[in-house]
Amino acid sequence: MTTSNYHVAVVGATGAVGQQMLKTLEERNFPIGKLTLLSSKRSAGKEITFKGETYIVEEATPESFEGVHVALFSAGGSVSKALAPEAVKRGAIVVDNTSAFRMDADVPLVVPEVNEEDLRNHNGIIANPNCSTIQMVVALEPIRKQYGLTKVVVSTYQAVSGAGLEAIEEMKSQTQSILNGEEFTPEILPVGGDKKHYQIAFNAVPQIDLFQENGYTFEEMKMINETKKIMHMESLEVAATCVRLPIETGHSESVYIETEKSGATVEELKELLKTAPGVTLQDDPANQVYPMAADCVGREDVFVGRIRCDLDRDNGYHMWVVSDNLIKGAAWNSVQIAESLVKLQLLS
Repeated sequence: MTTSNYHVAVVGATGAVGQQMLKTLEERNFPIGKLTLLSSKRSAGKEITFKGETYIVEEATPESFEGVHVALFSAGGSVSKALAPEAVKRGAIVVDNTSAFRMDADVPLVVPEVNEEDLRNHNGIIANPNCSTIQMVVALEPIRKQYGLTKVVVSTYQAVSGAGLEAIEEMKSQTQSILNGEEFTPEILPVGGDKKHYQIAFNAVPQIDLFQENGYTFEEMKMINETKKIMHMESLEVAATCVRLPIETGHSESVYIETEKSGATVEELKELLKTAPGVTLQDDPANQVYPMAADCVGREDVFVGRIRCDLDRDNGYHMWVVSDNLIKGAAWNSVQIAESLVKLQLLS
């Protein structure tokens, strides 16, 4: 088989991430010989244009994966649990963008800039990490390699697009209602708010997903557990606080780290990150240059700035990390995994 005839399936092709996956596949000119677009029964029959050709979206069934080489899933965890094993049975490699398999011991959780070699140990399913985890580990990996890493404390400022199209619409409608002096009833956010929902417009909501018994939300536990798995560091100390802000796209993070080796200067960390894969350094405080969510939209990289030494610990550092949660946080990382499978000759 030549590298120009991979059969690629996109599951959840009509959704926000699925649409971005298709856009990324087209922009990257991924070697597709045949493309199959899949969705729920409700969305089947819709038309989507890819590279100038019109495709009819089909309902996803186990038989949909006959002959598929790689299947990109982004249709919800329940769909992945039901259909990913069926795709694997039929010879496909699944790249799953949900949390369904991320913490399974035999499923690699991959960010290509960090642990691409883990792809060699897959059993048919490869998990795409949580969007907020992805951007953080891309920024931290160069530092971990050079100076070691013992502790990570992160506070996130996450965009509503991470909660889906309905959340975006709720933010916009609430904003308009407030500006018009009209009343409204929150119905969507926080997702996981099984007891009540709150205003997101002109607000900060310190809950993303359901609270766990330990007081952390599921989103926070995802960041904690996924970071340890991706970096192969079970002993790494990680704590997270995840907050939803009224921003449409682009997650921001305040990250504090402690390194094994002390004494690295800010300039040394900047030099590391300047040449790090997938990272763009934007750090010139004298000229007010730093990453912002509004500037990262539509871009593949992770943007890092405001790097500074902790004032009390000589192995402590603070930084600001920003990325487009729909691109690097989802679609691009998934396509990047597929590209790595081609590069490592793991697609057959």
